[in-house]
Amino acid sequence: MKVAILGTGAYGLALALMFNKNVNDIMMWTKFEDERINLEVNKGNPKSLPNITIPQNIHITNDFDIAISDATLIVIAVPAFFVEDIGQMLKGKLKSDQHICIASKGIERDTCSFVHDIILRNVSTPNIAVISGPSFAIDIANDNPIGLSLATNNEQTAKLLKETLQNDSLKLRVTDDIIGVEICGSIKNVIAIAAGMISGMGYSESTQAMFITESLHDIKSLIDSLGGNKKTILSFAGVGDLLLTATSNKSRNFHLGYLIGSNASRQEIDNYINNTTIEGLYTLKSIYKLLGTRKVDMPIIDLIYNIIYNNVDSKELITFLIEKK
Repeated sequence: MKVAILGTGAYGLALALMFNKNVNDIMMWTKFEDERINLEVNKGNPKSLPNITIPQNIHITNDFDIAISDATLIVIAVPAFFVEDIGQMLKGKLKSDQHICIASKGIERDTCSFVHDIILRNVSTPNIAVISGPSFAIDIANDNPIGLSLATNNEQTAKLLKETLQNDSLKLRVTDDIIGVEICGSIKNVIAIAAGMISGMGYSESTQAMFITESLHDIKSLIDSLGGNKKTILSFAGVGDLLLTATSNKSRNFHLGYLIGSNASRQEIDNYINNTTIEGLYTLKSIYKLLGTRKVDMPIIDLIYNIIYNNVDSKELITFLIEKK
């Protein structure tokens, strides 16, 4: 079965290894010629996936039409800010028997649309799913046991993904709560920035646990407010992904927060931002706008926004936690 993976970042490459493990025909696409050449020369991405080699039978192309041609499954694994471009490129080309799996996380800044909605704004298909859960790319690539939520309203799409992606090290748990899974997958990156700040300020694991618990309550309320299922907070996409992203320095979002909390120089912080894809920063502005538009109260997001963009002292996080009702 042909699987097209749009995006050759660390997560896309890690997923390619999992699909390849199930003996699928993998074609990866990147917009950038230099990226394709580097991947082919290095047989991988030593910077983000050290000691991981891409098998020869995983092919990489810059030709979008070749990538998706005859693919039964199309996996979207690009940064959130590039998803609209992917939707536009799929317009008029997606066939009725092709299925889409979204691995990208985030909220579009201008429209406050989730990734699932961005794609459906451009193409009409019932064959669509979202995957999300606690899974650093390097851990997937190293074949560690991983659990992901698979959100879809289409039984065929769920069956296809289980056949092509689930294996002896990757477990998929199916849900129909696409909204809830997308909220969890997006907001956890923002929460991880704040968790990093708390760690950077030198507070203990006990304080981190307090912060994560309070965040879980708020995310559950947000899911309910936006029409999702509150129980999704207990899934791989919910508590699972939040625990991972908000406690590990391997998380780019957590590391950014750590730099801010530890009073790193502005130059060091800017250098990290300019040389790293930090989804939480993009999502922070989006979700801040979304909450205002929908008139949903979530003070923790307001505070994180003000720390990042309005120079509020990160120590206000601790005051917030103690005073929070």
